[in-house]
Amino acid sequence: MASKDLVPGTLYQAIAEVIAQARQQVRQAVNQHMVQAYWHIGRLIVEQEQQGQQRAEYGKQQLKQLSERLQAEFGKGFDVGNLRNMRQFYLTFPKHYTLRSVLSWSHYRTLMRIENPAARQWYADEAADENWSVRALERQIGTLYYERLLASQDKSTVEQEAQEKTEPLQDDPKHYLRDPYILDFLNLPDKTWQESDLEQGIISNLQQFLLELGKGFAFVERQQRIRTDDGDYFIDLVFYNFHLKCFLLIDLKMHKLTHQDVGQMDMYVRMYEEHKRRPDDNPTIGLILCSERNNTVAKYSVLSESKQLFASKYLTALPTEEELARELERERERVLRLKEAAARYQSDTPQQDN
Repeated sequence: MASKDLVPGTLYQAIAEVIAQARQQVRQAVNQHMVQAYWHIGRLIVEQEQQGQQRAEYGKQQLKQLSERLQAEFGKGFDVGNLRNMRQFYLTFPKHYTLRSVLSWSHYRTLMRIENPAARQWYADEAADENWSVRALERQIGTLYYERLLASQDKSTVEQEAQEKTEPLQDDPKHYLRDPYILDFLNLPDKTWQESDLEQGIISNLQQFLLELGKGFAFVERQQRIRTDDGDYFIDLVFYNFHLKCFLLIDLKMHKLTHQDVGQMDMYVRMYEEHKRRPDDNPTIGLILCSERNNTVAKYSVLSESKQLFASKYLTALPTEEELARELERERERVLRLKEAAARYQSDTPQQDN
């Protein structure tokens, strides 16, 4: 006869949570001390090498002997490859105070592969502040997150954030939205899917989509209904951004951007402002995610003037590094042409006397 369970579910759950939190704290403490130790080991190796004994063959032999002695006493974690990583760790992050305690050794090994110092520090700060896993960090690096931000907004803003990391991005929606969005994690079949499949893929992979969407976004509702006197309207996806303190409406399109898409989103935003927006919210943002941008529509529609309407391209397969580089170069050239046109317009405009 089975014995009766005398342990209340609430008691078990409370104790389980205490144990889980304690284990997490232990892992974090061990991780923090390990990263600190590896940095100091790297420093000691570099300082020893700088004492006039920098001959390549001597250095190799010394590192090999050091590895053998350390492994004999402390285990396999101190092979020659790891010692070289520790040495590179110190050379890459020579200032001890810049290390982030929440980042693991695996995070730092990933960061050490980034050659650009500004990008490396920016990724380190983002990974720490946004609690990125190693896999998330690798994906953001692989999709050139930092470079896409530089291409889509003021370069000085990102560089200043990378150096200071004390203030959030400027309170402008364009600094929180990207173009393009990389949605490779949806694993959609080639050429056989519809807009409903794209929407379902986003919902099923919401955590990854939020990471790709950017900073401060939270999911609100799918197919949110707005009821009006003339009927009901449904918005594909609704999010809220806690930095901007506003709602983000997303409309998904499988085709090239059209002026009808822009008009529809403009209507959605206006309706949302009237029926859903709360008094303490900032103006609502509308984002059209389309398979292909249309520069003519973007230039001659309300998109060119509105500060709340945007259109971005999405890619359902991860492009190669060369393809991303070309995409970034086209975006830089587009921004440069806009700046040059604005400068010419300003120089040709007669200045009125005060």
